[in-house]
Amino acid sequence: MTDRPPTVLTGCSVLPPMTSSKPPADPPPKATGAPPTKGKGKPKATGERFTELNAFVDCSMADLARAELATWLVLWRDTRNGTVRTSAADIARRIGTTRRAVTNALAGLRKRGLLTLVKRGGINRGVSVHRVNPRSPPAN
Repeated sequence: MTDRPPTVLTGCSVLPPMTSSKPPADPPPKATGAPPTKGKGKPKATGERFTELNAFVDCSMADLARAELATWLVLWRDTRNGTVRTSAADIARRIGTTRRAVTNALAGLRKRGLLTLVKRGGINRGVSVHRVNPRSPPAN
């Protein structure tokens, strides 16, 4: 078996293996242009998204119930331009639970600081808008 550097996906970077002191073979290529955006804000690079996911796994995931964990992951995946608009019914269908469990999970995530309510939805108002945070704010 030969020691080959790990394969790097375009737009991503990897850490070298723990046992090897060699750096990755080539740095990932830089993006030539950003995709057009409709809303405010700039789309995040793939590396920034994985940094957020790593921060969530390392700092926040251990304290969450299954419904909270699955809800956060669905919302994180659906985030566009910094906010997410996914209904509780859609999240429930995708994670295989009830809408009430998702509503409770959303409340728990907001309480922990992992979600910020930007706009509350409802009948004749549409879906709620949230901002997904990878880690809870430090306790004062």
